[in-house]
Parts: sequence; structure tokens; C-alpha cells
Amino acid sequence: MMKRLPGFFQMARLFDLFEEGVMLILTLLIVVIAGTSLVHVVVAVGRMVLTSGLNPTSPEVLQGIFGMFFTVLIALEFKHSILVLPDAQPHSMIRMRSVLLIGMLATVRKFIVIDLKEVDVMELLALSAAVLSLGIVYWLVRAPTPGATTPTTPEE
Repeated sequence: MMKRLPGFFQMARLFDLFEEGVMLILTLLIVVIAGTSLVHVVVAVGRMVLTSGLNPTSPEVLQGIFGMFFTVLIALEFKHSILVLPDAQPHSMIRMRSVLLIGMLATVRKFIVIDLKEVDVMELLALSAAVLSLGIVYWLVRAPTPGATTPTTPEE
């Protein structure tokens, strides 16, 4: 069928070039966001060390710092989700696992920064269900362990 469509491969190549350009632009933007976030984390930790020493006693300060850590980690993981590896297929399970990992990181970040004094039980239940669901799906699409053999049925 593709032989009957003149210009199909040229159009497909053009779309591939467009997709690579979009990924390059997104990568550059993510680098800017991750870099800016990292600077904010360094400044915040520096302020914490200067004002309260190495023994911070305020849970709000720690929640804020760890929330910023997770923001940087999420940005870096997002960068990996659009990274096209030369030996991997562009639409492989690698991207799906990366997107699921981003979802889990974002949900765990929410758990860390959540104010337990103002949290609704249903919100906490929904976040817990989201982490559990994402974890199950991540486990289901995990890569097979290298060297693992698939079980075979005995020959009759």
C-alpha cells in the first residue's frame, strides 16, 4: 500500500525532522527549567544553613526544600522521557515507564509538601490510590530482567 502513495516516505521523513526539532526545543526548555529550579534549591538550602544551621526544626522548611528537590528530579525525569535513544524505538515502553515514573514522582512530591492540618481524607485517599495505580502499571510494563528465562512447558 505504501508503494502506491507517492511521496509517503518524504512526508514521513519531514514529520520525523519536525518531531526531532520539537524534542530539541523541549529539551532546551527543560534544561532551563531544571537549571533555574536547581539554583532556587541551592539558594534555599544556603539560607536554611545560614539561618538555622544544619539542624532545622521546622517541618515546613523541610517540606519546602524536599518539594524543591522533587521539582528538579521531575524536570530531569521529564527530560529523559523525551530523549530519543539511538538504539531504541521511539514509541517503546521506555517512554511509558518514564511517564509513569514522572506521575509517581509528582504524586510523592504532593505527599511530601501536603499540609496535614488542612488535608481532606478523600484527597489523601485519592493520592494514595493514584500512587498505587501508577505503581501497579509501572510494575506491569517493567522491562524483563536481563538473563531471566521465560517459563516453558515440558515437552510431551
